Amino acid sequence: MIGTRFDLTGRVALITGGSKGLGKAMALGFAEAGAKVIIASRTESELKATAQELGSQAAWIAADLSRRDEAERLAREAQGVFGRVDILVNNAGSNTPQPVEEIEDEVWNRLIELNLGAGMALTRALAPAMRANRWGRIIHIGSIMGFVSTPGRAAYSATKAALMGLTRASAIELGPHGITVNCLAPGPFLTDLPAAVFTEEQKAAIAGRTILGRWADPDELVGPALLLASEAGRYMTGTTLVIDGGFLARA
Repeated sequence: MIGTRFDLTGRVALITGGSKGLGKAMALGFAEAGAKVIIASRTESELKATAQELGSQAAWIAADLSRRDEAERLAREAQGVFGRVDILVNNAGSNTPQPVEEIEDEVWNRLIELNLGAGMALTRALAPAMRANRWGRIIHIGSIMGFVSTPGRAAYSATKAALMGLTRASAIELGPHGITVNCLAPGPFLTDLPAAVFTEEQKAAIAGRTILGRWADPDELVGPALLLASEAGRYMTGTTLVIDGGFLARA
């Protein structure tokens, strides 16, 4: 049955940055597909509100993933909520635009840790149990900004390009143990982050560059995420799937 291939009943998913935007959309989609969902972010009020929408099969953990010790604590606590974590969606991230010659060490270090280091730390902590269970899904949320860039996004683009490298390398190591590792590279999705860093003129120009002529709604990432998280995508690993409305197809 086609429907059962996307069924996540009995699976437990941890989604970082899960209280809003793309993370919230994926959390709602995974819960609808039958998964128990643990969401994590820094803001307790947002986590509580989203957890209420998710229902009784959901839990939340507040954590600042720009700190390595917080990522390690999150992994420990998440494994204790429902007894295991089968699916990791490494979605938490940020962007602080700065010209390359003005990049501040504090900003660089924070973005490297949040956008890249947290994904490594969570993978390192959660993979052993997935290996023991002979089943696991690790999904990193990258960006088309790992392929292309714009002025002021050197640090952000560096982290997203590195995330694709982490995806390929860890897939090689974990694949023989029943664990797939993939990356989703969204294009223009209208969430709080681009709304904060792009002007209205920039947003209009970006929409015009896509083949579909618009920004995406966060819900449009749910299908690709379900593909990678479920049995439907069990032969996909070590790859980056681009969801950009045709943005990268234009010369």
